[in-house]
Amino acid sequence: MILEKCIGAQRSRKIQRALRHGKVTILCLVLTVVVLRGTIGAGKFGTPEQDFIEIRDHFYSRKRAEPHRVLEEVQTTPSDPNNYNAFDINKILVDEGEEDKPDPNKPYSRTEDFELGRAEIEMAEREPQFPKFHRSNKPRVLLVTGSSPKPYAEMAGFWAKLPLIRKLLLSHPEVEFLWWMDSDAMFTDMAFELPWERYKDCNFVMHGWNEMVYDQKNWIGLNTGSFLLRNCQWSLDMLDSWAPMGPKGKIRDEAGKILTRELKGRPVFEADDQSAMVYILATQREKWGDKVYLESAYYLHGYWGILVDRYEEMIENYHPGLGDHRWPLVTHFVGCKPCGKFGDYPVERCLKQMDRAFNFGDNQVLQIYGFTHKSLASRRVKRIRNETSNPLEVKDELGLLHPAFKAGKVSSS
Repeated sequence: MILEKCIGAQRSRKIQRALRHGKVTILCLVLTVVVLRGTIGAGKFGTPEQDFIEIRDHFYSRKRAEPHRVLEEVQTTPSDPNNYNAFDINKILVDEGEEDKPDPNKPYSRTEDFELGRAEIEMAEREPQFPKFHRSNKPRVLLVTGSSPKPYAEMAGFWAKLPLIRKLLLSHPEVEFLWWMDSDAMFTDMAFELPWERYKDCNFVMHGWNEMVYDQKNWIGLNTGSFLLRNCQWSLDMLDSWAPMGPKGKIRDEAGKILTRELKGRPVFEADDQSAMVYILATQREKWGDKVYLESAYYLHGYWGILVDRYEEMIENYHPGLGDHRWPLVTHFVGCKPCGKFGDYPVERCLKQMDRAFNFGDNQVLQIYGFTHKSLASRRVKRIRNETSNPLEVKDELGLLHPAFKAGKVSSS
């Protein structure tokens, strides 16, 4: 052959072999395109370039197919009524009626030299070292609340409060009592005065019942969502005794089994701070019991499920300052878990009832200035007294204002 004469027999055979391989490769490519056209729909655009783009996009989407499918399933799953992330807050922001607008023709009276809180600032400047008790023999109290830290924290969840409380006790020696309140609890009786004299020999005050804790070992015999803790060495020792069941993981899980076995009515779940406190008091009463006061005469903790729907009845029949079932000092939204993702109750119910509780308490402050909410379900307010020439004049019928704020222009009934 001419090719063999020109380049030699050996090289000619190599070229012929390469050509045969090329033919086979081209044939395989054609078959591949035909198969792809039949299986994934390539070719519908009509040009090779567009077919190539479609094939490339198809293979790229195949790599992400499973995550994409999972995400779509999550997004299209019917919303869980207990899921805070899926709840539309606008459902409870709809309010009734039109907002009352001030009359532009009415004269506006400006109050001169009104400096809110100035009296207290001056008092602090005069007395830089705060005593633990006020002149009226009332203890200085530090109110503390907070939400759980990130889930991977060792003392997360129920237990997050303990390291915070310990640190605050040590860093605030001027405080006699620390009052812890869970972030899902609200003050709803603004006029109630705690019976401080009753606790003069006690270091730890919780809502609870002696019989349920010491005799029955009932896991709900007390509540640790709202309590008073005296700033002293005894309290630091109690925190050290309370905390060992708290570390997340195996320790908390094993402690939960012990608590479930030893306490009446407790379900099976990891150790919680409330059950742990019941267990400590029931098994070590001689060590701790004398300095612990379980309060049941008023609602240091009041379960929202039996209170919030009765607010209108309370307003009609009773008055602030009682602190008990007639007008609860604290309304505690146990189980709603507004700072978590999921609660034990429907989100809409919890948020609406929280609004009612807030407005119930807020009305007691607004009435000082002649206002009240249109209803416990409404965030809007209405005037309940005739306007005066001095809009900052107040009527503190419940005695809510600190004496420092009553220095001037305050009328009392």
